[in-house]
Amino acid sequence: MLVSFLRVLILYPVVVFGIRLMGKRQLGELQPTELVVTILISNIATLPLEDQNLPLLMSIVPMLLLVCFEVLLSWGVLKSRRLRHLLSGAPQVIIRRGKIDRETMQALRFSLDDLMTALRGSGVFDITEVQLAVVETNGKVSVYQKAPARPVTCADLQLRPDIKDPPEVLIADGCISREGMAAAGWTDARLQNILRQKQLSAEQVYLLTADAAGLRCLIKKEASA
Repeated sequence: MLVSFLRVLILYPVVVFGIRLMGKRQLGELQPTELVVTILISNIATLPLEDQNLPLLMSIVPMLLLVCFEVLLSWGVLKSRRLRHLLSGAPQVIIRRGKIDRETMQALRFSLDDLMTALRGSGVFDITEVQLAVVETNGKVSVYQKAPARPVTCADLQLRPDIKDPPEVLIADGCISREGMAAAGWTDARLQNILRQKQLSAEQVYLLTADAAGLRCLIKKEASA
């Protein structure tokens, strides 16, 4: 039992390091090569846990080699459009000018149920509202609606609102976010001044958001019973 526990402690950070090295993507956003490497790494990592006689290096070395190969392959994909299309394919249009391309749907083995599910995931429940739909290389469907169905924008109303960044989280569950402070352009002195005005300490704040103009949201922690 102790050996298995120690092996898990060693293999877990190795697997996490390898996945982080390949990039920050969710499972549904992985390209085919990334998905294959992820599956292989997970399978290889289980071998020394199932067989205690296998040395850890027989698992760690192949995992690191796979990660290095994927990183090099990703670099090649960035440099070569032909290699990118060979490994990841190309986006496929399944609705063009409001009409479904049945041949492309059949080639992709994309059923009408799949299409309607993807449209609903994009907030579209009426297929007649769709001008263009594209199946991306990761399987996600991008939808462009017809003009009458698209939400009204400031440009449509000929409005010119001020362009500013959204508020940043400065305090989360009592912890000050230095990244949020820097993004919002806040200093420690400004934050402490706000907290003094509210008669609070950072530890008493559950959530505090702000932008360059000032405070946007402040939620205090509830007193424990």
